[in-house]
Amino acid sequence: MSTERERRAPAGVVVVTGSSGRVGSALAAALDAAGWAVRGVDRTPGRWTGVVGDLRDRPVRLAALRSADIVVHAAALHAPHVGRVADAEFRAVNVDVTAELLDDATRLGARRVLYISSTSVYGHALVPNDRAVWVNEQLTPLPRDIYDETKLAAEALVAACAVSSVTLRIARCFPEPLPVLAGHLLHRAVDVADVAAAGVLAAAHATVTGTFNISGPHPFRREDCLALHRDAGAVLADRVPDVVAAFRDRGWPVPGRLDRVYDSTAAAHAFGYRPVRGIRRLLRDTADGRSA
Repeated sequence: MSTERERRAPAGVVVVTGSSGRVGSALAAALDAAGWAVRGVDRTPGRWTGVVGDLRDRPVRLAALRSADIVVHAAALHAPHVGRVADAEFRAVNVDVTAELLDDATRLGARRVLYISSTSVYGHALVPNDRAVWVNEQLTPLPRDIYDETKLAAEALVAACAVSSVTLRIARCFPEPLPVLAGHLLHRAVDVADVAAAGVLAAAHATVTGTFNISGPHPFRREDCLALHRDAGAVLADRVPDVVAAFRDRGWPVPGRLDRVYDSTAAAHAFGYRPVRGIRRLLRDTADGRSA
């Protein structure tokens, strides 16, 4: 007997660039589970990568984009490459490839582009003065390095392209030692599964355009910012006493000061983003002996 997945028609063809990477592969898997026909492209082979090659090569782009309804562009050089890769390479990969991909996608009839950016583009604007910075989309980015500059330039290209587009500025979501990851999940990180869920929602909501932060869930409100900079431990004890107790039971440091809080409210309102894999989920998973 065929399964429901086998009986229903695909939602459409979605191309995922960077499909062998951490974020790209998670997006590809989630889009496949949601009913899309996924075609991945990456320089490195992977579970979701059907086209292996460099997006700077036009035949590779054309092979990937054939019959595509949606393009999810996650391929890029990232922050850890700063200082190890020439600035010109950053521009070629993060900006020039984006421009060429958008041009080809538009001409080949793609109807929507989803660009994976980073909250890193806020740069120097993340530095607090007398209070933690509340990071929503109204905060003006102040790039601090070539990575921030090129991601922001690519965002502008995506916003100006001829087809419907949406940009997701994703928060920190790479593997870290558990105590560090736990601290970041309180206010400035996101689980990659929540990123993937956001991507599926943004792909499905065809009329939604613009730029959205993807982070959380975080336990704070904007009015906490002054206190978070002065005594984050007291705010945490008030907002999430169970989390503070769990940190202390594990011997993990409870932050005394927080410099920022990422706000994903706009994404919640625009396309129903509801992150679920926050600090409490991490604590439950690690208590059960599972890895984060």
